[in-house]
Amino acid sequence: MNSRLKAWRHPLIVTLPLLAIIAGCTGGDTAKPKTHALATYSSATWEALPAVSDSDLVAGFGSWRSACTRLKADPVWGSTCAAAANVPQSAGEIRAFLKQNLNVYGLRAENDNPNGLITGYYEPVYPGSLTPTDAANVPVYGVPEDMIIVSLDSIYPELKGKRLRGRLEGRVLKPYDDAATIESKGVKAPVVAYLTDPMNLQFLQIQGSGRIQTEDGKQLRIAYADQNGHPYRPIGRWLVEQGELKKEDVTMSAISNWAKANPSRIPELLGSNPSYVFFTRNPDSNEGPRGSLNVPLTAGYSAAVDRKVIPLGSLLWLSTTKPDGTALVRPVAAQDTGGAIAGEVRADLFWGTGDAAGQLAGDMKQQGQIWMLWPKGAALPQVPQVADKP
Repeated sequence: MNSRLKAWRHPLIVTLPLLAIIAGCTGGDTAKPKTHALATYSSATWEALPAVSDSDLVAGFGSWRSACTRLKADPVWGSTCAAAANVPQSAGEIRAFLKQNLNVYGLRAENDNPNGLITGYYEPVYPGSLTPTDAANVPVYGVPEDMIIVSLDSIYPELKGKRLRGRLEGRVLKPYDDAATIESKGVKAPVVAYLTDPMNLQFLQIQGSGRIQTEDGKQLRIAYADQNGHPYRPIGRWLVEQGELKKEDVTMSAISNWAKANPSRIPELLGSNPSYVFFTRNPDSNEGPRGSLNVPLTAGYSAAVDRKVIPLGSLLWLSTTKPDGTALVRPVAAQDTGGAIAGEVRADLFWGTGDAAGQLAGDMKQQGQIWMLWPKGAALPQVPQVADKP
């Protein structure tokens, strides 16, 4: 499978290194750098949007509406969701509803640039077992029993959504083990399942969820539960730095082939990424995996976004291309997040489950534009300020 390696993603809360957060909370006399908004919203008209097919409109609207079960009490989307419940599955009715209830805003990056990076992700299926066997002996860990999670936002509101992960040693809270330590020494945690290949575990952590197919043909669905608090570092970057691969050649298949040719260096490769993801079992169903909004993702019509720019639950109008160059224009629902999905005009489109979805997702590294459809009368999101480039 010629899939491009995607950066670590997960559907819950982004963590920061322990020392980085603590250092950021201390005072000082350092002059504040000049800043600018991470992104801007440019008012647009419905007529300015690129045209979509009726089928894409119905599917995209359906994906967004499926999340309304989580948005009933939302001050921005609650009333719009209530009204959407009565809209028939008709492209004409949907268009009329959207124009009546939502305004259009184009996302703009620095220097008013409307273009950004659009990538893809998927739900992989890997062979494994519920118990250790000679073939399946790579543990997929659940949340460690001794990992302590600390929220600081009640004291430091600017750290909302940030959590410390650590372990108590005496009365001292120290950063939790990095991936290399966990791989070499193990961890005091339940084992969710066992895989046959350590590289599959790494790719599973990158995607954030997946399915494990056991020898009896059954599938176990697992999903992100937590993370060790260390920053994600792409293993593909390490291979480039080592001179093993060229940057443009970094794909999941290329990394897998390198690992097969260099089995003795796999621990070194995996240890280059200090982040480690822990999983939980999810009920199996015919629905997609659940994203950050805790609703099933819809293949082709759910996207992971940077929630600092695009609030979860938002309806977006996406204009980009598929890897083969054909146009891809459709409404998509912002229902997930990811560690590498950050920036002004940025989205990661969910493509579904299995190898075919992985091929499409892995090859997708396109330029695109995003418009946000926002309820009329609602204040636009407050976008954080970021430091100007030196």
